[in-house]
Amino acid sequence: MDINLIFRIAGLGIIISIFNMVLKQADKGEQAHLLTLVGVVVALMMVVPLINSLFQNIRGVFGF
Repeated sequence: MDINLIFRIAGLGIIISIFNMVLKQADKGEQAHLLTLVGVVVALMMVVPLINSLFQNIRGVFGF
């Protein structure tokens, strides 16, 4: 696993939280919730290939 991915996800979280605070201060709560959901989806899209690789390695170890 590359440490770069952890920094990307952390940076994404910081940016999303800043935009979330700005939107809540502007009374745009619905857009803030949508932005948070988009941030979670983007982070999952970064992590899912690694989880797939993990399961492929486990499958190879056990011979499935």
